Amino acid sequence: MGDQKRPLQPGETAPAFALATANFDGTVSFADLSGRPFVIGFFRGLHCPFCRRQLEQLASVQPTLRAAGVETVAVINTPVERARLYFRHRPTPITLLCDPDCRTHRAYGVPHGEFLPEGSCEQPEWPYGATMAQFLAARINPTGELPEPLHPMEANTILNAKDGFELDEADNAIFANHATQLVGHFLVNANGTIGWVQIEALDGPNSLSIFPTAAEITRNIASSAANVLHGLGPR
Repeated sequence: MGDQKRPLQPGETAPAFALATANFDGTVSFADLSGRPFVIGFFRGLHCPFCRRQLEQLASVQPTLRAAGVETVAVINTPVERARLYFRHRPTPITLLCDPDCRTHRAYGVPHGEFLPEGSCEQPEWPYGATMAQFLAARINPTGELPEPLHPMEANTILNAKDGFELDEADNAIFANHATQLVGHFLVNANGTIGWVQIEALDGPNSLSIFPTAAEITRNIASSAANVLHGLGPR
């Protein structure tokens, strides 16, 4: 649908934000991070097992990024009280911010799937105006943990059971309101401009929950830094 903001692109100015933190008390704002580059990922809520796995991957690459002067931030679509309870038992070195309304996801242009009405004559455009049939036909196994590619909702159920993760009332409410939220990764340069962007599944629902690997993240950050240094990118 045409009313969604498209994802920010390299060279554009990153929007400001101020969000409650999940892994310590207080808030973190864009101003707190300004003056140094940072990677920021926008995720679905804790109900998404693939997002939980990607948070662990970001945590694994965080020491490398910090050594290069790059901070690591993640925004999760979960209420702060629920997130703080979860991460109290699963501490992580990355800065975790909570946005239960997905307002910062929207500000950065991370899409959420919208479906055309049954019988619509509009041309489908994933993810902004997909058909329900297109989504129902999707089959994924991005981490190789499933016995075979499964529908995303079935995959979520199986992996949550494998993890022993039980959705509580807050998780169910987020899932009901933001089930089709996609994931996006951005590098924000020290001057506040976007240096690199990766948006989940822009080529179709069969790519859902395929996220950049640690190697891809570090490679793209190094490439962006080199472009800026040599005058090929935003200053």
